[in-house]
Amino acid sequence: MNLTLRVWRQSGPSDDGRMVTYQVEDVSPDMSFLEMLDVLNERLILEGDDPIAFDHDCREGICGMCGMVINGVAHGEQRATTTCQLHMRHFEDGATITIEPWRAAPFPVVKDLVVDRSAFDRIIQAGGFVSVPAGSAPDAHSIPVRKEDADDAFDAATCIGCGACVAACPNGSASLFTAAKITHLSLLPQGQPERVSRAKAMVDQMDAEGFGGCTNTGECTAVCPKGIPLDTIAQMNSDYLKANGK
Repeated sequence: MNLTLRVWRQSGPSDDGRMVTYQVEDVSPDMSFLEMLDVLNERLILEGDDPIAFDHDCREGICGMCGMVINGVAHGEQRATTTCQLHMRHFEDGATITIEPWRAAPFPVVKDLVVDRSAFDRIIQAGGFVSVPAGSAPDAHSIPVRKEDADDAFDAATCIGCGACVAACPNGSASLFTAAKITHLSLLPQGQPERVSRAKAMVDQMDAEGFGGCTNTGECTAVCPKGIPLDTIAQMNSDYLKANGK
């Protein structure tokens, strides 16, 4: 495959940035998207140019590090797929592909396609944990949990914190991420003692980081590689209202 790439290049946070066009030839359809960028970077290095900076780690779709907007869609148009698991067979030979970083004020660009997502870490630090002393690990069956609650908690816990929800949201909201981290704890018995205080602390931190508000457009769940459902946000809002009521 021969492709034309339009890539966002930005040397640092204070740089204005620009789109740069590259030609990539002999791309195997079995390559992943990141492998294709690796091939381009090898050529740029040999030519004495600066390679394109992008985040990656596991390349198995579970760590949440990879993240870029491909042709205007976070992670690309393939549903329920991270960038590292997106393969070139989904593109046409001769296609022009536009690649940009996540666009949100709380995610400042570090370089090229790399953004600073430490705002997510601070939201987790505000309350995404269970601090009740529980002693040693109990037997798995010692605390009864309804099957429905266990399933919903597991679905929320699959969030990998990639930030695609923020990049896709027209408001730059982190509500889906925050809701997933709140909900997977609030549905389980271990998370009940701090349920409402956790919701208040994490939502307040999300607002303090500068993320926008949720208006239920649903763009977040459409691009989420783990398919986190939109009703987790409703659960978060319910807990937040209870916290403010108290």
